[in-house]
Amino acid sequence: METSKVPVNIKLITEINDTGSKDVTTIEETGNFYQKGNISVLTFTEHSEDQEDVSAMITILQDKVSVKRTGAVDMHQVFKKKKKTENTFKHAYGTMHMETYTDQITYEQSANDKKGKLFISYTTRLNGEIDRRHRLTLFFTK
Repeated sequence: METSKVPVNIKLITEINDTGSKDVTTIEETGNFYQKGNISVLTFTEHSEDQEDVSAMITILQDKVSVKRTGAVDMHQVFKKKKKTENTFKHAYGTMHMETYTDQITYEQSANDKKGKLFISYTTRLNGEIDRRHRLTLFFTK
C-alpha cells in the first residue's frame, strides 16, 4: 500500500468555553497530508509571533484521533469517542495533567480527496480543576 505526501492548506479553529467566557483561536498554515489505507495524517507547523513554533501531527483513524504537538508546547492528546483519555501538557509555565472526554468525532473527506474536515467536541480537565468545553474544527484543501 502506497503512502503519498500532498501539500495542503490548513485552517484550524479551536473554541474553548470556560465558565461563561468563550475563546476562539484560528490558525491558518500550510502543511502535508498523508493517506495510507484508512489512516489519514496531517502535519504542519504553527507559527506564532510571541513564542517558538509548534510542530503538529494529527493522525485520524476510524475510532480515534491523535494530536501530537512539540515545540513551545509538548503534548500527545488522544480522542476516543465517548471515552476518557489522559495525557500530560507541558508548556513554558509548567506541566499539567489533562483529562479529555470526547463527545463527538466527525471526519469527512471529499470523494476526489481534494478537501477534508475534522470536527471534535470534547471537555478537558487540567490538574483536576473545572471542566472546560472545547470544539476543534480543522479544514484542509489540496
